[in-house]
Amino acid sequence: MLNILVICTGNICRSPLAEKLLASRLMNSRVRVASAGTRARSGEPMTSEAVRLALQNGCEPEGLAGHEATLLDARQLLWADWTIAMDRSHRRQIVELQPGLMSRAFTLRELARLVDGVGDETLLDVAERSSDSSAGSRAAQMLTFAATRRGLVEPPASPEDDDVVDPYRRSRNTYERSAFQILSALPAVERLARLALREQAPERTI
Repeated sequence: MLNILVICTGNICRSPLAEKLLASRLMNSRVRVASAGTRARSGEPMTSEAVRLALQNGCEPEGLAGHEATLLDARQLLWADWTIAMDRSHRRQIVELQPGLMSRAFTLRELARLVDGVGDETLLDVAERSSDSSAGSRAAQMLTFAATRRGLVEPPASPEDDDVVDPYRRSRNTYERSAFQILSALPAVERLARLALREQAPERTI
């Protein structure tokens, strides 16, 4: 089993949307995906725009209706094998809560950028260096490898390019842009998760 935790601020827009979309992509895998917010008001539902975008991209209504915002704490970080931040401020707060995650905490878009162009064979070879065969340990090896590429891969034109834009209380177009940024980066997360689990990616029609 692989536990993935997605983190944003309020846990009502970006992180639950990314959580639901990723869970949908990994529906038949041994993966549990959860989300939390660094300043979440516990119990709040997803915004209507985030729900609309999730439904539009194949998520089931039942799972969306049951979402309740959760405030991030250190226990959740201990539960997670893998933490994914929506922007750099969230990554900093992850590391403040659990300094040991320094080399394994990334923003979603940063991680996708760092593993872009790295072949499956290379990543599998890295994963096999794990001291045990658990999916969590294999994922940790690949994330540590990704961290070593921070000084090798050309940085983004602007630091903000590693962030998913926050659409809260903003326009429909901003929600669409935020969702596009999430959707563009999620295939990289799915790929790493399946490699950690030793699974083949399914054929997709879209």
